[in-house]
Amino acid sequence: MPHILFGRSKELEIEITEYLDLVNRGSLTFKRDLNRYIKKNFELFEESLTDIKEIENNADEHQKDIKYKLYKYMLIPESRADVLGIIEEIDTITDLAKEVIYEISIEKPFIPEELENDFLELVENSTEAVDMLVKAVRAFFEEISQVNDYVNKVHFFEHQADKNEERLKRKIFSEQFEKIDIAHKLQLRYFIEEIAALSDQAESVSEDVSVAAIKRRI
Repeated sequence: MPHILFGRSKELEIEITEYLDLVNRGSLTFKRDLNRYIKKNFELFEESLTDIKEIENNADEHQKDIKYKLYKYMLIPESRADVLGIIEEIDTITDLAKEVIYEISIEKPFIPEELENDFLELVENSTEAVDMLVKAVRAFFEEISQVNDYVNKVHFFEHQADKNEERLKRKIFSEQFEKIDIAHKLQLRYFIEEIAALSDQAESVSEDVSVAAIKRRI
């Protein structure tokens, strides 16, 4: 990370790196757990339920430490708000991932076999958007010229997730699934939107990262 942002604070650099590692782990855990649930591996899904909660708790602790150290060490005061805003917005992604996993554990929605591949593809694209966001943020601190490349990839995967979301909804409310009652359809629609929301939030944060990168170049 450039010293122009953090002066001599290796402590802050390490804190942010560890925080981004946790966000990445949260995305991987979210993907793993949903894949288990969609493929009907319910026992494994429940066994690993607390993993995402532990990651969220650790991320929250790192976020608190980062806020303190930003004001203690950051060399350029006007950049603090940008960095803090990015960190806070990323945290909502980890929170959302945890909420989706726990809500699925509570409600236990039945996913018809005919929809499994569509759900898996939605999960894949939504988590890829998050992974590209993490890379964009790392680039913001380490190699700012690469930020736009990763931001463009976030947009790509978010767009793919949007397509997955629409396709799933159209299938659920089509004649093919007319035997499924409306309450079940609405429940599936809710979880489809919640899974896709990770990519939406990733895109929103990536736009802030892009703007912050432009400001740093000026």
